[in-house]
Amino acid sequence: MGYSGFSLLKHAVTGNRRWPDVLAEPEMRASYDIVIIGGGGHGLATAHYLTSNHGITNVAVVEAGWIGGGNTARNTTIVRSDYLLNASFQLKHFALKLWSDLTQDLNFNVMYEPRGYVDLAHSDGELEHFTLRANAMQLRGADAAILTGDSLQQRVPELDLSGAKRFPVAGALVQEAGGVVRHDAVAWGFAQNAAAAGIHIFQNCPAISFDIDAGRIIAVTTPKGRIACKQVLISVAGSSSEVAQMAGVDLPLTTINVQALVTEPVKPALDTVVNYNAGLSYVSQTSKGEFVLGGATDGYASFARRGSFERIEDVLARAVQMFPFLSRLRLMRHWSGSADIPMDGNAIMGRTPIDGLMINAGWGYAGFKATPAVGWCMANLLATGDMPDLVAPFALERFANGAEQDDAGIGPYPWLH
Repeated sequence: MGYSGFSLLKHAVTGNRRWPDVLAEPEMRASYDIVIIGGGGHGLATAHYLTSNHGITNVAVVEAGWIGGGNTARNTTIVRSDYLLNASFQLKHFALKLWSDLTQDLNFNVMYEPRGYVDLAHSDGELEHFTLRANAMQLRGADAAILTGDSLQQRVPELDLSGAKRFPVAGALVQEAGGVVRHDAVAWGFAQNAAAAGIHIFQNCPAISFDIDAGRIIAVTTPKGRIACKQVLISVAGSSSEVAQMAGVDLPLTTINVQALVTEPVKPALDTVVNYNAGLSYVSQTSKGEFVLGGATDGYASFARRGSFERIEDVLARAVQMFPFLSRLRLMRHWSGSADIPMDGNAIMGRTPIDGLMINAGWGYAGFKATPAVGWCMANLLATGDMPDLVAPFALERFANGAEQDDAGIGPYPWLH
C-alpha cells in the first residue's frame, strides 16, 4: 500500500486518526477452540502455525496492548544458537532454520540478516569453555568457529584489541548464521498471515479472569466479552506470573528489568553483532546506522519497565572499551522491558496442572531468537496434544524432578550462580 505526500500530510494534520486499520477488528465469538493470551511474537507465531501447519482457524488471540508493542519490540533483535546443552541448542538451531526462510513463508519481509554473532572470551579459561561450546555445535551440525589474535581482528576490524585492558580479549566464539531480525516486522508478519487465514486477533483486550471447572479451563473473560474455549495458551512474556496466578498456577519465575539503548545514526562501521562477556555489553549496528546496545539485567525484581543510569553506565563503559569511537556518539533513546526468568534461566513450555491450560514463559534474554520454533512447537502441542521433543525438556515439572536446564549462553542472571 502506497501513500502520496498529500496523503501523509492529511494523516499528520488529523493526528493519524484516519489511518486504515492494518488488522480488521473482528466480531468476537462466544466460543473458540483455542484462546492465545498474548499477541507478541510467540503468541502470533503459534497462531500462524496452527493454521499453516494444522488447518486450525477457530482461534482467538487476545492482546492487552497493541501488536508489536510489548516485549517483541523491547528486545535487541539478536538471533543465535550458540548453546552448550542439547535442549537449548536444538530449539534455537531449529529457530535459525525457520528464520532463514521466514520472509518467503510469510510473504512479509522480516529482514533476517545473518551477519554473524561474535561472543568475546576474556580469559584462557573462558575461551576453553567457548571452544567446548563450539565443538558441541559443530558436532550437531551448526557452524561455529573460535577466532583469536589476527583472525579475530580481521573478522571485526573495528574491535580494539590493543594495549592493556581490565578485561582483555582472549578470543571469541563466532556463529556466522547468527545475526538480527526486524522485531516488529516479525509480529506483524505473523499477525497478518494468521488474520488472513481466519484467526481473530483482538488488540487492547487483556484477559481478566479464567473460568475453571473440575480442574479444566473452560473460558476466558476479557473486556470485550467472555470466551468459552477448549484450550488456552498463556504467552505474555513479562506478565506470565501475574496471568498464570489468575488461574491459580504459581510459576517459579522472577520478573526483572532488561534495558537497551540506541545511538544517533552514522555511516556503516560494524557488520556483525559483538558481545562483551565481562559484565555484559552487546553491540550491533542497524541498517539505518544506529548502534543498538544492551547489557545485563538490573539485578533486582521489578515489573516497572524503567531503566537505570547505573546499568547504562555499565553497558557504555564496556562498549567503549570494544569500540572507542562510540564515545563520540550521542544516545538517542533508551527503553526497558520486563523479563520472566526461572531459577535455571531457561524457558517453561507445555502443560500446567490445569487441564487445557498451556504455558509459554520464562524466556528472559532468549525469547525473541526462539520465536518461530516456539510457535511451531506450541501449535503442534495445541493441535495434537503431543508434547514435541524440542519442548519436553522445558516442561514445568522439571523443577519438581530435578531436571533443570542450567545452560551456558542463556544470559547473565546473577542469582543463578
